[in-house]
Amino acid sequence: MVDFTGFHQEDFDVFTISGLDQRMEAIKSVIRPKLEFLGQHFSPILSVETGHEMFYHVAKHARRTVNPPSDTWVAWAGDKRGYKKHPHFQIGLWETHLFVWYAVIYESPFKEAIGGAIERQIEEIVSLVPDSFRWSSDHTQPGSTPQQQLGKEGILQLANRLQQVKKAEILCGITIERDDPVLQNRDQLLARMEQTFDVLSKLYRLCQDSVPSV
Repeated sequence: MVDFTGFHQEDFDVFTISGLDQRMEAIKSVIRPKLEFLGQHFSPILSVETGHEMFYHVAKHARRTVNPPSDTWVAWAGDKRGYKKHPHFQIGLWETHLFVWYAVIYESPFKEAIGGAIERQIEEIVSLVPDSFRWSSDHTQPGSTPQQQLGKEGILQLANRLQQVKKAEILCGITIERDDPVLQNRDQLLARMEQTFDVLSKLYRLCQDSVPSV
């Protein structure tokens, strides 16, 4: 097991390396051991918080043949075979920041049901999720919008789109800029992540409880 010390500038600099093979080698040697640590560390915590056994999956980027990945992550879901079709949790890096998400991405067959669950419980969700948390409609792009800016109507638009548009996604969580000192403080960073998952697991349960088939 890696001696996890948080994330440092060299972790983010991996995404400036040119060439698929070279960047993948750096992801495997520099970042992946830390994601493996986080996968093992948070699996039992998320299992307790969600009430479902959670299995972690570190991104392999196996389908890439030309373009090097712009981000990488570890994901947790209640399925040991994979996570993409399920509502899941993620921690990962872009060149600019770290992210911690609850995510429902385009591969999920449960998007319509979860979008409806969010609409029905929007008041509870808006009060549960802090205004500083962010929402995104696309896990392949680094941008996201704070809840304070998005507002209830903005979240409802994301939920409606999740039900109507085949490629729609919804993600909720936090981002931490690469120069934030908390990233280099192991204990503070793990505590921030755990606090975030405490909120996101409640959001997960709200959606799960309303979707019996998930």
